[in-house]
Amino acid sequence: MGSDQTPRTRKGGFVVRNQSGFSTLYRLIDLSIITLLYYGSYAFFDFSVANVDLILLFVFVISFQLVAEAFDLYRSWRGYATIEILKSTSYCWAITCVATLTIGFFIVEAIEQPTSALLMWFASSGVALLSWRFVMRKFLFKIRQSGMNSRQAIIIGATKTGYNLAHQIIDNEQLGIQFQGIFDDRAEERLPHKFKNQVLGDIEHAINMARNNKVDYIYIALPMSAENRIRDILEKCADTTANVYIIPNFFIYNLMNARWQSVGSVQALSVYDTPFQGASNLLKRAEDIVVGSIILTILAIPMLFIAAAVKLTSPGPIIFKQKRYGLDGKQIYIYKFRSMTAMDNGPVVKQATKNDPRITKLGSFLRRTSLDELPQFINVLQGRMSIVGPRPHAVAHNEQYRKLIKGYMLRHKVRPGITGWAQVNGLRGETSTINKMVERVEYDLDYIHRWSVWLDVKIIVMTIFNGFVNKNAY
Repeated sequence: MGSDQTPRTRKGGFVVRNQSGFSTLYRLIDLSIITLLYYGSYAFFDFSVANVDLILLFVFVISFQLVAEAFDLYRSWRGYATIEILKSTSYCWAITCVATLTIGFFIVEAIEQPTSALLMWFASSGVALLSWRFVMRKFLFKIRQSGMNSRQAIIIGATKTGYNLAHQIIDNEQLGIQFQGIFDDRAEERLPHKFKNQVLGDIEHAINMARNNKVDYIYIALPMSAENRIRDILEKCADTTANVYIIPNFFIYNLMNARWQSVGSVQALSVYDTPFQGASNLLKRAEDIVVGSIILTILAIPMLFIAAAVKLTSPGPIIFKQKRYGLDGKQIYIYKFRSMTAMDNGPVVKQATKNDPRITKLGSFLRRTSLDELPQFINVLQGRMSIVGPRPHAVAHNEQYRKLIKGYMLRHKVRPGITGWAQVNGLRGETSTINKMVERVEYDLDYIHRWSVWLDVKIIVMTIFNGFVNKNAY
């Protein structure tokens, strides 16, 4: 659970995250819980702790911090449902346990960890990490609902952004913010219909409320084009003691993994970004290596039989290599079992269609069952692809669709995948119309925007149960 506070501004006007106090506190509590329960589990079974035994404790603590960073566990959770915090904590704990056990397997000869104490430590730490967050969350809710630590807030700007913000404040009592109303200078006939009965007065009225100490928070929700108007309001707000926040209408952009980035002392908002940076990138890559290695080990013999069948049933190479766009739009070669007599890899690539004469008899079966994609697990271990991600298209198709579909190239902000969010939702095979490709791209961008390890696991499970065979895969 992260801090329950909103961002603040630093002298000089640059935005910073006000997480240092609460974030550090939560990290220290987590560290204390994990460490105390480690020693407590040993003491319960009357085992002594040798210096070498502390290796696993060190591994667990470091792993938990890295995974928590990837899941952004220590961010502000104000406004989120409690179940969301508990889910994120559970994922971090489970992944940390797996990582600790995996590393412990390789150093098992160097240390002697009693299984009973180890299992008790894992189980009790998971329960404790969840329990203290749940209790703290309920405690904060009770305080705010009782009126303690509550704040009075108004919104300047009868805009879509202001309207959405008002509903967020009203619908989330745990914020401890009492919404007073919306204020706007426009005449009633110029206001959008939905706001006509909700505007309590003009902006000067709102400023006077703040001057009379009736307002704690002022949210300015005017469009970014109203720069001069915003500056004038800010100058008037300087004559009050209210906390002032600007809510920019970034919804006009297709924000993807937006985050604040420091450029020296300047804060920049990323509009189009990748979710795989820092610990998240390491976590995603570890997922690919571990899962990919396991799958290749299991499928090695079946792949040998498929390779022999391809060679014996039609002339040509066993593996078909084709140029496609990978991470950051750079060209890569992907591997597939050859399923056609033709091997298009130039400026013109014809998509496979129903009853396509180029598809071999064995190739038809391989394509329907997705078995032709199995060599791409080698691409995964090479780092060219991921197990889960947007499916890569031929270079010729990329050049065609990037001119026709807005935001098409954003799907290349991550490594392409063997399976993806679009595929498990039935969007596979021939894209006979531009709308089919638009829908596929929308799913790809939604995956990038919502990425988590849990979403990857969900897609992999969906692929196993209903993603291999598809009537649209020709």
